[in-house]
Amino acid sequence: MTNQNRILSIDIMRGLTLVLMLFVNDLYMPGVPAWLGHTKASFDGMGLADWVFPGFMFMVGMSVPYSIGNRIKRGESTMRIIGHIIIRTISLLIIGVLMSNSRNVNGEFTGISKNVWSLIMYSGVFLIWNNYRRTEKNAWLITTLRLLGAAMIIPMVIIFRGGENSGFSYTSWGILGTIGWGYLVAALVYLWAGNNLWKTVPAILFFLTLNILSKLHLLDFLRPLRPYLGIIINGNAPFIVMSGMLITLILSKQSTDNFRKAFLIISSLGILSIILGFFLRQWFIISKIQATPSWALICNGISMVLFALLYLLIDVKKRSGWGSFLRPAGANSLTIYLVPDMFYYIIWQLSLPFLFYKNTDFPPILVVAGSVVWALFMGVGLAILLEKINFKLKL
Repeated sequence: MTNQNRILSIDIMRGLTLVLMLFVNDLYMPGVPAWLGHTKASFDGMGLADWVFPGFMFMVGMSVPYSIGNRIKRGESTMRIIGHIIIRTISLLIIGVLMSNSRNVNGEFTGISKNVWSLIMYSGVFLIWNNYRRTEKNAWLITTLRLLGAAMIIPMVIIFRGGENSGFSYTSWGILGTIGWGYLVAALVYLWAGNNLWKTVPAILFFLTLNILSKLHLLDFLRPLRPYLGIIINGNAPFIVMSGMLITLILSKQSTDNFRKAFLIISSLGILSIILGFFLRQWFIISKIQATPSWALICNGISMVLFALLYLLIDVKKRSGWGSFLRPAGANSLTIYLVPDMFYYIIWQLSLPFLFYKNTDFPPILVVAGSVVWALFMGVGLAILLEKINFKLKL
């Protein structure tokens, strides 16, 4: 598939999930409605925050046939495409590990505050992975800026301390690392299977089976590999990402005149997925933190039904104006996901009063309203501004 076939509802739904991610990430004060937040690891259930991240991973999967398909259409060799997939995965893993560690900086033992450490690290990330407009005249400048970014990050890794004897760790891949592993599997499967559903579906079921076996502790013999390949072994993230990829493949099989069939297939799959999720609840609780198969199936089902409705409204009935404000965030999702963190660290370091709505004396409705404004400002206003100045990360 190529961008000529691209479906507008994909970008709008990806923008929606990203704005919701910014909302729930900001909504961490006590007293807010439980259904908006994350549930505890041992709790059998889920809130809005427990769907948003898998919803975004689902959308990552929907984009895979376009990104890889474009490279195939341009005539790139298989080895070159594999190289691109590996580089992109490694980039996501590196940024994910850096972000994961930034939350654990101990200023006393590191020598600089958590806020300063994080700002230097994020600045390095943007210098390295910025989507520069390369010309013959500025090639040396781009190389210099990327080297400067590395020169900012490496010392931060060296001086990092999470405690007296706790240095920089890569045992937690973080959110972007989880996406990276899921993307790696989905991209390689698509490169092998192409638009062939008969090859793709068994691959998806294989990772669902891995998730089930992992939660039954039948894969404990692979424990030595878990610190590095645990996300793949667990099967959960690859299953979610590839489920999104499956929906794009289903759409590619339907003509524009047969939209009703596409809508019915996707919505039916979503309902079936939710039913299967609740069926597996007999053996696995619904838990994001535990990454259970029941949770993954229910989240996939919600994503499928929601996308089917958006597809019907936006691409079939051509009513996209209402959601156009979400498209910039969907088209520049990585940048919009990272930039708000820098704003947080600047606000905390300078003790700026912008997060006043998080005062524990305020009623929960004000906290929620403040987080809504924050998410819209960052996910919509900032996205539009960055699109206009062409500021975008590229992995």
